[in-house]
Amino acid sequence: MKKNDLKDKKTRILAVGDIHGDSKLVEKLAKKAKEENVDLVIIAGDLTWVEQSTKNLIGPFIKENKEVILIPGNHETMSTITPLTQIYPGTRHVHGYSVIKGDIGIFGSGYESSTGPFFVEDEEIFKVLKKGNEKIKDLKKKIMVTHAHHKGSIAEFSGFPGSKAVEKAIREFKPDVLISAHIHEAGGLQEKIGKTKVFHVGRKPTIFEI
Repeated sequence: MKKNDLKDKKTRILAVGDIHGDSKLVEKLAKKAKEENVDLVIIAGDLTWVEQSTKNLIGPFIKENKEVILIPGNHETMSTITPLTQIYPGTRHVHGYSVIKGDIGIFGSGYESSTGPFFVEDEEIFKVLKKGNEKIKDLKKKIMVTHAHHKGSIAEFSGFPGSKAVEKAIREFKPDVLISAHIHEAGGLQEKIGKTKVFHVGRKPTIFEI
């Protein structure tokens, strides 16, 4: 492959959220990731149901040689997410951190500011996103991953208000893509804020290239 071909090569991503311990769903997603030849799987929180078993929730992706990026939702804490990154090779979290994949920087914040059982103040979400963005702020392509949807989002049809912190982060950090979950019924919806394309995933996987 020529140098220019490598430069122009796009990364294929499967994004999903709100798995809530459904190992059968994970098996289907892993199969889809293989069939669709994705390079990376991003899970935007709520991997579990109130921190119950994580058995067979990451392994099927690793079995198909897929890298996995995680954040916590409002159903688990970092004490559940962090061990998964230690057990499964190629699995990392971006809660307050960033990952560089080719020419793409990926950063994020888990949790939610209005619903439990696990949540944080909205201001904390912005601080976490700012920290994660810092090391990748100059990269040409950026993906931001949050569990919470942003204030003013079309996902607010659910009656759950969006996060002011996520909206502020979109405006200030200008990611090319935002992946958010939390509102199951919003899965599959898309919108755009400035240059940022927003994918609401819920339990419905979205596959895209960047």
